[in-house]
Amino acid sequence: MKHQDDPKKCTAARLVRLGIASAVRRPADGYVVLHPYAPRMILPADGIRGCTICALDCSWRLASQEFDGYMRGHQRSLPPLLAGNPVNYSKLGMLSTVEAIAAALYITGFSDMADDMLGRFRWGHTFQELNEGLLQEYAACVKQDDILRVASSYGLPCGEQHMQ
Repeated sequence: MKHQDDPKKCTAARLVRLGIASAVRRPADGYVVLHPYAPRMILPADGIRGCTICALDCSWRLASQEFDGYMRGHQRSLPPLLAGNPVNYSKLGMLSTVEAIAAALYITGFSDMADDMLGRFRWGHTFQELNEGLLQEYAACVKQDDILRVASSYGLPCGEQHMQ
């Protein structure tokens, strides 16, 4: 956690306080690391690695700087999703840390864990409601091209970083 945002609104800190997540300095090699600029999107097959998902909690204003440089693990970005959190409600891709982790859990087949995690936040159900169909379809994808097709069918753009 970079402690760059309001600590009262920091979803990562809350997950750690609740004992649902652990703070780590550097992700281990086997982790699936959520990285908004990674060229490969998370797929259900990434769930085979287990449910060790790591997300860097930082301000969106500083994200491009924070993700520069070397990060260990299997770096994956998320497909387009709408934020359900009160700060960035319905903004494309502006997910809180808990939303990002929950999305990765849904896509990799751990929806019960994602539901439990989001249930700890008053607005968690909003993220689920906004993205329910998308998450179900993303969870059925096999290849990157499948995810691009799903996003396109919903009229959602996928950035150039997802075209590799």
